Amino acid sequence: MTLRAVFPGTFDPIHYGHIDIARRGCALFDEMVVAVYDRPLKSLLFSPEERIELVCTAFEDEARISVQGYRNLTVDFCESIGAKVLLRGLRVFSDFEHEFRMALANRRLAPGIDTVSLITSEEHTFLNSTTVREIASLGGDVSSMVPEFVREALGEKLSVARAAGKDVYNSLRD
Repeated sequence: MTLRAVFPGTFDPIHYGHIDIARRGCALFDEMVVAVYDRPLKSLLFSPEERIELVCTAFEDEARISVQGYRNLTVDFCESIGAKVLLRGLRVFSDFEHEFRMALANRRLAPGIDTVSLITSEEHTFLNSTTVREIASLGGDVSSMVPEFVREALGEKLSVARAAGKDVYNSLRD
């Protein structure tokens, strides 16, 4: 029997913390599906297709990691692909309360799906996509936070927004 886990998120953009959690999940599960959510209640910089492409590139060398987009409830997505586990990362203590409540809600909706949380590696505890977008939008160096192809995609996306006269920094604050 194959144990499939889903690592869901918006990945706007994917960063080294996400990559670390997914790769470590491979040591625990037979298959990892990185699930890119396309309907969050927040503003995003990258389209669903762009985020899926970036995530696919991040894991192109990982045979046991696949990438799929989804737009329904996460537990419904899990059930549709036969996944029994939701993989989540915990960075700091404040993440625990949010993740705990989400795990309980998901358990109520889908009792057959368990949530497994991995503690983020120490070097990534400060890292989240909002921080990456904010630093990049202000011209800061994000090369230690994201792979080169993500840094380049951020630069291109932000340049296009600036050329269109958009207030990039304030449009990224959620």
